[in-house]
Amino acid sequence: MECISVFDMLKIGVGPSSSHTLGPWRAAEQFLKELRNRNLIDNIIGVKVDLYGSLSLTGKGHATDLAVMLGLSGADPEYIPVESIDVIISAIKNKKEIFLGNEIIIPFCFETDIVFNRNFLPFHANGLTFTAKTDTETYSETYYSIGGGFVVKEKEDHHKEEILHTFPFPVEKADDLLAFCASENKKISEIVYENEKTMRSEEEIHNELLRIWDTMLECMYIGCHSEGILPGGLNVKRRAYDMHKNLIGVLPYEDPYSWLQIIRQTEVKFRQILKWVSCFALAVNEVNASLGRVVTAPTNGSAGVIPAVLMYYLVIENHEAGEKEIKQFLMVAGEIGSIFKKGATISAAMGGCQAEIGVSSAMAAAALCELMGGTPAQVTMAAEIAMEHHLGLTCDPIGGLVQIPCIERNTMGAIKAINAAELALETDALHAKVPLDKVVNTMWQTAKDMNSKYKETSEGGLAVAVNMADC
Repeated sequence: MECISVFDMLKIGVGPSSSHTLGPWRAAEQFLKELRNRNLIDNIIGVKVDLYGSLSLTGKGHATDLAVMLGLSGADPEYIPVESIDVIISAIKNKKEIFLGNEIIIPFCFETDIVFNRNFLPFHANGLTFTAKTDTETYSETYYSIGGGFVVKEKEDHHKEEILHTFPFPVEKADDLLAFCASENKKISEIVYENEKTMRSEEEIHNELLRIWDTMLECMYIGCHSEGILPGGLNVKRRAYDMHKNLIGVLPYEDPYSWLQIIRQTEVKFRQILKWVSCFALAVNEVNASLGRVVTAPTNGSAGVIPAVLMYYLVIENHEAGEKEIKQFLMVAGEIGSIFKKGATISAAMGGCQAEIGVSSAMAAAALCELMGGTPAQVTMAAEIAMEHHLGLTCDPIGGLVQIPCIERNTMGAIKAINAAELALETDALHAKVPLDKVVNTMWQTAKDMNSKYKETSEGGLAVAVNMADC
C-alpha cells in the first residue's frame, strides 16, 4: 500500500500548474540527479526536451517550457525567489545557453531544444522526455507528471514506499480510515498525526505544517494587495484587489498576521462572508497565474480552495482558533486528498477539473467538518457531498492558461466545501446513501468515460467556444 504523507499532498511550489509546471520542473531535477549518478553531467554538450500530450497542447499557457528550463538550471521551485524567474529565463533565451544544474554551461536554444509533440504517450497524458548528449553517448529518460507535482516513470515501482516505509494505520480507502478511527477512538487528524510521526519528528511536523500555512496566508495577502492584468494574453484583470479594498475598508494592519486579526473585526453578514471567501480564493489563484509561490492543494489550479476555507474558519467561525486548528485542518485535508489520489486521480489531464477543484473542495469540506465538531463519519460524508456535486466537471482552460474558468472555479469549490461541511454536520452519517469510497470510484469511472478534449487539452468546451480574440 502506498504511503502518502500530508506533505506529499500539500507541496510548496510555483504556479501556474502542479501537473504542467511543478511536475516537469521536478522531472528536470530528477533527470539532473540521474546524470550525476551516471557521472555524465560534466561531459554534457547538449540537452533536448520533448513534451507530449497535454503537456504539449497546453504547455505554453502553463509555462511548461519555462519550468523545464528552470529545473535544468538547478533552481528549486520551493525556495527560488519568484522575482529571479524572469532573470533566469531571459538569460537562457538571450545567451542561448543554460547553466546545467548550476555546474556546466552548455548551448541551449529555447526555440528548438524544447519540442512540443501533439501526440500522446500511452502511459499518461502528461509525458516528457529528456535527452542529453556527450561526445560519445546519448542518454534519455521519460517521465510522467501525474498531478499534484508527482512524477513517475512508466516502469517504476509506484509502490516502493511500501518497502521503505509502512504507516501504523495504512489507509487505502475511506472505510479503512473510518475503521481505524473507530478502533482507536481517534479523530481523523489524530490518525494522520500518528502516521506522520513515523516519518518525521513532532517538531518537524509542527514546523512544516505551519510553513505550509504561512505560504498560504502570504499568498492570499499578496493576491489581495496586487492589482493589474494577469500575464498570458487574455488580459484578465485581477479582481481580488478591488474586492478586498471594498471589504477591508480603512482598518489598519502591517503584515499578513495583523491582517488576519483585522478581518475578524469586519462585518460578517452573509453577502460579506461570500465575498471574503471568494476574495481569498481569487487572491491565491491570481498569484498562481502570475508564476507566484503557492501550495499545491492538491494542485496549483485548485490551490485557492483550501486556504480560502481555512481562512474562513479562522476569521469568521472561530476567532480563538490558532496553530492547533490550522494543523488539524491541513492533516485532514491531506488525508482525504490521498484517498482520491489512490482511488482515482488528482490530474486534470486524466480526469478533468473534477480531479482538481472537485478533490480540493472535498479536502476542504472534510477538514472544516472536523474543526466544526463533526464525527469521522460526518467528515468523510462532507468530502463525499463536495465531490458528488463536482462529478463530471471538465477542464477546458481558454488559451491553455490557468485563468478562465480556473480562477473563478476556486471560489465555487470553496463555497461548495463550506456548504458540504454544514450539510454533513446536520446529517446522521449512518443514514448516508453514498459512501465516500463509492464517489471516489464513480469519479474515476467518470474520468475514464470523459472525452479527452475535456481533459486539459484546450480542445473543447470554453476553450474553443471562447477564443483568445474574444477576450
